Amino acid sequence: MNAQKLPVLFLSTYPPRPCGIATFTQDLVHALQKAGKTEPGVVAVNSGIDSYPPEVRFTLEQENPDSYLEAGEQINRSGAALLMVEHEYGIYGGNSGEYLLNLISRLKIPFAVTLHTVLPKPAKKQKTIVNRLAQSCRKMVTMSPASVEILRSVYGVAPDKIAVIHHGVPELPMEDRKLLKKKNGMEGRFVVSTFGLISPGKGLEYGIEAISRIAKSKPEILYLILGQTHPVIKQHDGERYREKLKQRVADLGIAQNVRFVNRYLTQEEIIQYLTLSDVYMTPYLGKDQAVSGTLAYAVGYGRVIVSTPYSYAREMLADGRGLLAKFRNSASLANCILQVIQNPDKQAEMEKKTLELGKTMMWSQIAEKYFALFKDVIR
Repeated sequence: MNAQKLPVLFLSTYPPRPCGIATFTQDLVHALQKAGKTEPGVVAVNSGIDSYPPEVRFTLEQENPDSYLEAGEQINRSGAALLMVEHEYGIYGGNSGEYLLNLISRLKIPFAVTLHTVLPKPAKKQKTIVNRLAQSCRKMVTMSPASVEILRSVYGVAPDKIAVIHHGVPELPMEDRKLLKKKNGMEGRFVVSTFGLISPGKGLEYGIEAISRIAKSKPEILYLILGQTHPVIKQHDGERYREKLKQRVADLGIAQNVRFVNRYLTQEEIIQYLTLSDVYMTPYLGKDQAVSGTLAYAVGYGRVIVSTPYSYAREMLADGRGLLAKFRNSASLANCILQVIQNPDKQAEMEKKTLELGKTMMWSQIAEKYFALFKDVIR
């Protein structure tokens, strides 16, 4: 291991596993590698994946409590100066992911935690897990300034233990929107898109109903629903939710206005679809969502965003960076999109404001902030 570089391990899911946390961690690891100041490695939380890229040093089995104890010992012997734990309740085994505490109990090196969800009203077990992590870790990272007060008042985390670092966004060149639309057979269309792993909590039925309202007067509208069904949802319910959405499209007679792209998209594909979109829509149902990687991407590429007012959206769309619609209200979503269609100048102004924030969220800048955090943790 290069003595000039800080050896850091990440505990997380990791590609090829289709998971938002996995993609986040890979992007951050690659950005740190590119910056050249750290030697990042990964301990992958595994569930049925046979082969990983070389930065994955070893794995632990998600549903095996003993595997967490063994991984804790391996981390201690790894030569890493610190461990970065990516925390989300659903990616670790046990009740609310409590097996993670087995690993933490064995650690002899300092660690920090990135919280991908901060619940203002946690269940008892969820609260206990975050409390235990907060007591043992050196720093807790949240991607949302609004979560700082929740961590302080609900979980009792000391303010000096909390760091705010935005969700990162990949830096890829943006092509001309009109040319991209032409290349993809969408010339003359007003494109609205939503991407990510599909699950009932995304509220896509309200997005579809909003499009049906607009299509009556604006037949050029096209809604792209991009991404495959969440693996956990697919395992339990198959494609029931997607089929329900498709049936709703058929019932409303808007097959010409809604297009499903049923696969896990590459970053290049995501950025291309975002670039050709006029509006990015997140009609999510959960008001407490502290962060959304897909929304962060849309901000990074300066899209006009129409969203329900979950906590991360309220924060990111402040100061005229987008439009907030009511929860579970297709008429409200449709009204917001129509405002954009009918006011091209307003669209351009919102895109400019959003892009200003987006430029501060590129992975190269986020990697620098994490490197500063690592030095602070070790110090």
